[in-house]
Amino acid sequence: MKKLFFVVLLYVFVFNLSAKEPFNYAEWSVKVADSEMKHNPELWTVDFLSTPKWDYTQGLIAKAMMQMYLTTGDKKYFDYVKTFADYFINDDGEILTYKMSDYNIDKLNGGNFLFDLYTATKDKKYLKAIQTLREQLYTHPRVKEGAFWHKKRYEHQVWLDGLYMGTPFYTRYGAIFDQPQIFNDVTNQFYVCDKYTKDPKTGLNYHGWDESHTQKWANPMTGQSPNFWSRSIGWYVMAIVDVLDYLPVNHQDRAFLIKILNRECTVLLKYQDKKTGMWYQVTNMPKKTGNYLESSGTAMFSYAMAKGVHKGYLPEKFMKKAEKAFQGLVKFSTIQNADSTVSITKACSVAGLGGNPYRDGSYQYYISEPVRSDDPKVVGPFILAALELSKK
Repeated sequence: MKKLFFVVLLYVFVFNLSAKEPFNYAEWSVKVADSEMKHNPELWTVDFLSTPKWDYTQGLIAKAMMQMYLTTGDKKYFDYVKTFADYFINDDGEILTYKMSDYNIDKLNGGNFLFDLYTATKDKKYLKAIQTLREQLYTHPRVKEGAFWHKKRYEHQVWLDGLYMGTPFYTRYGAIFDQPQIFNDVTNQFYVCDKYTKDPKTGLNYHGWDESHTQKWANPMTGQSPNFWSRSIGWYVMAIVDVLDYLPVNHQDRAFLIKILNRECTVLLKYQDKKTGMWYQVTNMPKKTGNYLESSGTAMFSYAMAKGVHKGYLPEKFMKKAEKAFQGLVKFSTIQNADSTVSITKACSVAGLGGNPYRDGSYQYYISEPVRSDDPKVVGPFILAALELSKK
């Protein structure tokens, strides 16, 4: 009888070990969103700012918080975003610190969340601000084949980052305000970017392309920058899945964007770390000295893959990869703070090309940029990925 009892007890123990609780993605979206609000009671201070600035990182967090509100119905997320918007936007729709003549594509992502805010409030000042940002693209400088320069001060340059900064806002504007001519312009941004940044050997896209081939970082034959940076590829695939939300289903270029997404994500699986599910800072060199598992690119890939599967753009196998990436972030890149908040670690602070001091796009450059915790470029995508993965 005792032997039977111990056999039953052993069976129950083994069964309980194998019957793990499903991973709670929704819980993690709340943990990180609430922690972000505690770390930054004023949204404009994200990205470690001490003076107000209208920029893409604030817009990224605002978008994530609006999605938290739309998903959970908890008004604290809405109020957090609205307080931020009201700080920057006056009754005439003028945006504090925004200067159109800078022709900085990043600034458009600063206002992507305004569509949801305007829908919720019908406050005309948000509409005016949306229209102000849209005005920039009428005269924004372009390369000869029509893609937007990244910034006026980065002449003749197209960066992967810029596809996320401009095209989701631009496409959504075209869909909401009945400007169908925008859609061809949007897809042409991807045609040009993919044409000149894609590496035929790996199928990945280089961080940037210089049409003039004059930058020191540019390959003199191709104009391409020399390395693959995971976060820039993350911006690129996030741009595709978000643009497809508003690109008409019968548009002739939808299949092209979905093809890019499938190619990029398929190649990325080759470089996903088997143990952690994460990706390295320099995507294709996991074993090279100094490279490290980087959290923002990983979060972006997780979001794009999960959304791609849910929307029917990617095969089902990518959901498991997205889940592994997110769970790897939780296990290997999150820490619990003394005040009960959560921080996400291992995020590259920033990376770019050219400028002053000059960034040469070398391997050594990418691995030398500071790494920090609570960077909005991981916090925002982490929340978006958690919300996407929590969908049934």
